[in-house]
Amino acid sequence: MRIGFTYDAREDYLRAGLDEEHTAEFDTEETIASIDHALTSLGHEIDRIGNVRQLTSRLAAGDRWDLVFNIAEGLLGISRESQVPALLDAFDIPYTFSDPVVLGLTLHKGLAKRVVRDLGLDTPDFIVVEQDADLDGVELEPPLFAKPVAGGSSMGISKASKICDLAQAAGVCRMLRARFGQPVILESFLPGREFTIGIVGTAGRARVLGAMEILLQDEAEPEIYSYANKRDYHRVVRYRLADGEVAARASELALRAWIGLGCRDAGRVDVKLDSNGNPHFLEVNPLAGLHPEHSDLVIICRLCGIRYVQLLEMILESAEQRRIAQVRELRPRRHGT
Repeated sequence: MRIGFTYDAREDYLRAGLDEEHTAEFDTEETIASIDHALTSLGHEIDRIGNVRQLTSRLAAGDRWDLVFNIAEGLLGISRESQVPALLDAFDIPYTFSDPVVLGLTLHKGLAKRVVRDLGLDTPDFIVVEQDADLDGVELEPPLFAKPVAGGSSMGISKASKICDLAQAAGVCRMLRARFGQPVILESFLPGREFTIGIVGTAGRARVLGAMEILLQDEAEPEIYSYANKRDYHRVVRYRLADGEVAARASELALRAWIGLGCRDAGRVDVKLDSNGNPHFLEVNPLAGLHPEHSDLVIICRLCGIRYVQLLEMILESAEQRRIAQVRELRPRRHGT
């Protein structure tokens, strides 16, 4: 196939003046080059496109592709992850990973948790704080946990995120809103073991690759998989594949959430245990990082003996099933436009 490749290059935004934490979700040249190399090794022709504005220019110029490999996170707005797939939908161009509705829903952690709760799955009680008044009469019992409602890569998560006194909540939420320009999700803090579950496939073909437990070492910021811990993971975090009954229950919860939310191709679901050892949905990442060394989904695959190129091949195979169906369905209309 001739595959277009959309992404947000981190260096572009650093040069534009954004700081390290605000660009945590974006992709390094190492990631971009590794994906390009892996897809090329599978026999495909790769055309690097770049971000949503660069895609817009290319589409306006008449460029088209058999498929777009999309890892673009977007920069502006609560629907930023939806922008590239929405454009591709408008031009009937198939792409990897989830559609605009799912990406918009899941980026907003509060909306995603409402759907998960409606699916009958456990998730910590929460409120979304857009202004100080949203905390009036809050019934959540400390300890609590605060993070940006639409952040990724542990952005905005620090030791201040754990709130042990409700009186602290307003100040922490105010700080996060000011720093990241978005509402804050405030939820009950879960004290138990933490897992991230790797998933590949779509709907009935989706399956769990592995359940990876996140083990914070003595040198780490305690209790929280924070931005600082994630950045310094080589020194302060240990990862291991989990097995047994607890891991199986966490994996089942993750897979049900993945399918129920309509996620596609590959990604991760974060799960944590409560004080009774019951797994709860934290959030889903349907546009998971693909750095060849330190992205969590890639680490899960490495622990499971799955090579990087194999992961990308599985992603393409999942998307290819949609592409073939879409091409067949749209061919008469596309030739007529």
